[in-house]
Amino acid sequence: MGGGGRRRRRSLALVVGGAVLASGAGLYGLSATGSWPFRTSYCWGAWQEDSGPSFLGEEALGKSGSARRATESAPPSSARPNATCTVSVSSSVPDDDSSDPVTFDERVTLQYGPVPAPAEERRAWMAHFFDGSASPLPDGLNGLVGGDRAMLVLPEACDVGGRPSAVTIRSESWGDGHLGKKAMPFTIGKRMDVARMLLAAAETAATKAGCKPGKPLRLSSPMAVTAEKDASASSPLCRIPGVTFDLGKDSAYHQQVGTVGERLQTCSVVWRSRGVPDEPAAQFVMASEPRMVALFEGLPDGPGQGLVRATCEGWRTVFYGNIEPGLKGRGRPDDQQVFTEFAASVGKRIGCQVGENR
Repeated sequence: MGGGGRRRRRSLALVVGGAVLASGAGLYGLSATGSWPFRTSYCWGAWQEDSGPSFLGEEALGKSGSARRATESAPPSSARPNATCTVSVSSSVPDDDSSDPVTFDERVTLQYGPVPAPAEERRAWMAHFFDGSASPLPDGLNGLVGGDRAMLVLPEACDVGGRPSAVTIRSESWGDGHLGKKAMPFTIGKRMDVARMLLAAAETAATKAGCKPGKPLRLSSPMAVTAEKDASASSPLCRIPGVTFDLGKDSAYHQQVGTVGERLQTCSVVWRSRGVPDEPAAQFVMASEPRMVALFEGLPDGPGQGLVRATCEGWRTVFYGNIEPGLKGRGRPDDQQVFTEFAASVGKRIGCQVGENR
């Protein structure tokens, strides 16, 4: 009787234990797929649906046949510091001029890892994330945020091979119908929403890479907002005397005068043509925050290379200019002099004699 009772209790415990394990496995499965009561998460758990900008919410799925998907690489680690995640929303609408629908694809790509080593790749990276449309992050955070892009430079503990690591977000969008595939503008959300997405992704990715910041990445101050819209390019560019180009008649060049501060100044020029992504044409940057300056380490310097270094009020400062083939050779009197005028003018504004110290 006693032995039988013990066996029955042991059998009952095994059944209950198995039920608990099965329940746990079921809950994990529901969590991973986003079924009730859990929300779907993306990018190694950094973002959740219905949180932050409309791109992550139900509003983005309002079109017919809409679906949101995510593709992730392995999360970053100390051994594999590069990682990528893409969240996309696809949809379709009937095409009055074709039996096939018009399809749309909006996507946000998150990347973590050291900035590119090759100079040309680094310049292309700079062109996108130092765009004049982006606002600098406040509260001692080293980064820039726009409605369609964002970048945060991580602390030195996350450096790889002497290069700083960064977390970046960028958006892309296309429409594809009987007229072919065309690029379309796509804003992820309000700048503060994009900034919160950026910081959430940075904390998650840096933690997985083994270099979690010493304090939480948070925003408590408003961001300085740059001009909401760019303007047709005119001479001088960027409202800086001496930054003069022969732009030609009826050009499609547009400029975005960005932040103008004591530690950061940005301005960018793009060639804008309907149906194709904006092509960067020229860019000018002054930066003196140490982590921002670190992004330029390893690039060849000198006026002819579009990069000069100075010490301004005790701060190591870089003055950077990059001119793409579309505008190359069209500086007046020449490209090098245009860059020299930029560095001298901005240096004077911040009280620094560029060229006298390095």
